[in-house]
Amino acid sequence: MSSAASAAPAIPYLALGDSYTIGEGAAHADRWPVQLAGLARAQGLKLADPDIIARTGWTTAELQQAIVASGNHRTNYGLVSLLIGVNNQYRGQSLELYRTEFRQLLATAIGFAGGSVHHVVVLSIPDWGQTPFAHDRDPDQISREIDQFNAAAQAECQRAGVAYIAITDLTRAAAGHAHQFTSDGLHYTGQQMQQWAARALPVVQALLK
Repeated sequence: MSSAASAAPAIPYLALGDSYTIGEGAAHADRWPVQLAGLARAQGLKLADPDIIARTGWTTAELQQAIVASGNHRTNYGLVSLLIGVNNQYRGQSLELYRTEFRQLLATAIGFAGGSVHHVVVLSIPDWGQTPFAHDRDPDQISREIDQFNAAAQAECQRAGVAYIAITDLTRAAAGHAHQFTSDGLHYTGQQMQQWAARALPVVQALLK
């Protein structure tokens, strides 16, 4: 590798989301965006550790409000990831409201990437109905609603030309495996989030090559 290549600056990365992006209950290093950056660097892609705008409990509207409040006006992120929607579903908000607000967030994410749809990725919503936390809920209903929200997000990504990465199946496969959940029984350990990062990695590599 030439000295010029080795001296190239790291690609700035912004991760937008909720508790699943900040890895509620897990260590900082276990957060899936942090793991993604580490996996990318191990493969020779100089992806910086992420700036993160995410908080447990946020809906699409609350994330958008937090982005505005953050004062972050950068438009030079080389990668922006978005994983949002579980709290919309959990609170019983309508699918159409989610679709509208998700579309706005997608436009915001693209703006952070300087208008490049090829520098934005969206991850699907985990299925919390398959978690220990949901033992007294109706898992089939939750799964159906999560699928509907994910279908809406995927359709918006296709419309915008943004890469959509399905990870919901990985979270469903975690059912019955206590070591994949944090102590609250709702969020995921680094072991599960590593699978999300690993699935996102080839997509990110292809987009940023």
